[in-house]
Amino acid sequence: MRSSKSRSRSRPNRNNNRSLGNVINRVFDSSGPEGKVRGTPQQIIEKYNQLARDAQLSNDRVAAENFQQHAEHYLRLLGEAQREMDQRRDQQERENRERQAQRDKERQDREVVSVDDSSNLIAEGFADTDDQPIVDSMPILDDMQPAQDHDAQPVDPTESADPADKPKKPRKPRAPRRKKPEAGDSDGPSQAAE
Repeated sequence: MRSSKSRSRSRPNRNNNRSLGNVINRVFDSSGPEGKVRGTPQQIIEKYNQLARDAQLSNDRVAAENFQQHAEHYLRLLGEAQREMDQRRDQQERENRERQAQRDKERQDREVVSVDDSSNLIAEGFADTDDQPIVDSMPILDDMQPAQDHDAQPVDPTESADPADKPKKPRKPRAPRRKKPEAGDSDGPSQAAE
């Protein structure tokens, strides 16, 4: 079994702690008794199982056992890679749950602090929604009624200082459109005016 990836000749072969990486999709070159078999571990397993069935049908028990052993090797390799991927996925899920629990706890702590702060603001005279001081001595002004100066002279409502405040006269309706003279008329515009 040799991976189809070329190895660097300068580095020594260190298989002790080799990560399986993405073995499931890696393409291998397997040198079996019938020649090379190339493909992913799943494809190689299927090929060796087919060769073992063919050898069994031709009553060659030794070749059938040999092919089954080759298939078993790749089956173990694939099983180990899948177990490692499952462990990695479980660990990531566990870490995600822990991070989410931490975020939820921080969010809950912020909400408790904000509720405490808003109750303090209300007690100090600030409204909860817009953080404006509540002052009882200020007069409440209507939106419709403008604020009046106490020093100003009273204004007569019939007199208006601003000409824009006076109501405008209604517009005169538009004159009807004049008809264009036809090509056969020699009188021209004088007839259209009548």
